[in-house]
Amino acid sequence: MGRQLMHVCAALPFAVDAPRVDDARWRAHDLLRIAHHTPSGDEPDWVRAALARAPWVVVRRTRAAAGFVAVGVRGSVRPERFGTWLHTEDIESSFAPEDLPGVEPLRTRRALPAFIALAALRTSAAPLRNYVWGPTGSAGFELATGVPTLTASSDLDILIRLPQRVSRAAIDALAQTLAQAASRCGTRIDAQLETPAGGVALAELAAHKPRVLARASSGAQLVADPWQAA
Repeated sequence: MGRQLMHVCAALPFAVDAPRVDDARWRAHDLLRIAHHTPSGDEPDWVRAALARAPWVVVRRTRAAAGFVAVGVRGSVRPERFGTWLHTEDIESSFAPEDLPGVEPLRTRRALPAFIALAALRTSAAPLRNYVWGPTGSAGFELATGVPTLTASSDLDILIRLPQRVSRAAIDALAQTLAQAASRCGTRIDAQLETPAGGVALAELAAHKPRVLARASSGAQLVADPWQAA
């Protein structure tokens, strides 16, 4: 679900002026298995079927009131995305992106370009060995849930955690490694870097722009230095 925006979002289940918090137990892109689904009352018809097929949601980069977490539900087709709010007591288990690189897809699914690219990054991409990283988006969802989600045209989305500043040369090496792997595997690899200022696209940093867009739970903003927390 990664960089996609929610097409629809549920009404708040808490007061508009309730204090918002960041629950450190879950971070953006984490996948949460839910114990049961409580309809919000304003959700699209497809949501119930989607959660019956795969009772998993992805954490959104939005603050919620204490006791809740902002999540997204994905349906069977790309336009089906729904932002909602989950009671933390309804969370059964979770996967972070970095829990997933070692999970093998079903044998019949391994020939998909995004999974080929993921295998290449896991086994031969030297620069990535220095970082904590993992798949998000369709690849991460399929690996966590076991539900076929990727298609032959799906990109591979990955998250790389960069809590500490790295050199321009290191950013360039990461971008070059991913571009080469994508070219060999016939797909596109879209990497987001998790920095103190929020999520930043590797492509923007590698382009050496004077300011880059950092997406944080408090909102998105252009920053000159993503390692300088907002």
